[in-house]
Amino acid sequence: MEKTKKRILTGDRPTGPMHVGHYIGSLENRVRLQGKYDCFFIVADYQFLTDHLRETEKVEQNIRLTILDWLSVGMDPAKSTFFIQSMVPEIAELTMYFSMLVTVARLHRNPTVKEEFKESGLRAMSYGFLGYPVSQAADILIVRSDLVPVGDDNVPHVEQTREVARTFNRLFGEVFPVPKPLIGEVPRLPGTDGKKMGNSMDNAIYLSDTPEEVQQKVGAAITDPARIRATDKGHPDICNIYQYHRAYNREEALYIAELCRQGKIGCVACKQNLAAKLNAFLDPVRERRAFFEAKPSIIGEALREGNERTRQEGRETLGLVREAMHFNYKELAGG
Repeated sequence: MEKTKKRILTGDRPTGPMHVGHYIGSLENRVRLQGKYDCFFIVADYQFLTDHLRETEKVEQNIRLTILDWLSVGMDPAKSTFFIQSMVPEIAELTMYFSMLVTVARLHRNPTVKEEFKESGLRAMSYGFLGYPVSQAADILIVRSDLVPVGDDNVPHVEQTREVARTFNRLFGEVFPVPKPLIGEVPRLPGTDGKKMGNSMDNAIYLSDTPEEVQQKVGAAITDPARIRATDKGHPDICNIYQYHRAYNREEALYIAELCRQGKIGCVACKQNLAAKLNAFLDPVRERRAFFEAKPSIIGEALREGNERTRQEGRETLGLVREAMHFNYKELAGG
């Protein structure tokens, strides 16, 4: 199929409900991009298996939650393509071809793989975990993407994909674009405890949280450890709550920082202000979520159409790949 716009691929692993860190880090940008580019959004369920292998009974419900979160923030299947990784078998075939182009030593040098394995808590690294950058390369190149929106910590994965594309093109001819990372400069939100925000850490504010849950979580969050009294001079740059103000209360963030440094606003008042701003942001998200929860067929239809479109693109890509690799066996029966 002829590409009329530059193409983007990005997505999420279905590990559970999405949080306000996901929104500010990627979802907000996707809503902006979907009108400008031909966007493919992947639910990466194969990659769920790398560190959740014993939790597969959760994956179908997690996929529903992921799509519901996407829809609730304004991602639109009428403008973009939503699909499930494992429902596009062409990705698995392309992964096999790509696995022949990447050495084990190269995979071991990937800093993101090292860091994610360290954070996973696993005792040993599986073949699938070590090789998931190759799987990601197949995700990106199955639709011959031009751009990949990522945070700076995932640039090594895009570079791995670029290497795979260049290697394939050098060996077999020009089939793939060499995709570029589209790096967004956004605040990286910590969890309410100051650590990395995550579903397994019990430190996230979810897009699906009620107003009461948001108030409770913000109220219990860790702030500047050096402040004892409300009149103490604060240090907003090391305060979790201030990072949330920078993301969700941008108009007042600098003013609040100055009040904090002068000891003119206490942590309780600062948290109350933030909770109100977060809930004001989440109210329309909740409204859209309630609409889509009442119409569950929309999720199934979006995925059916998206899976089929991606399969069509995948079949076209594999036709080019097999032709280039002399793997189409034209003179054999069934070739």
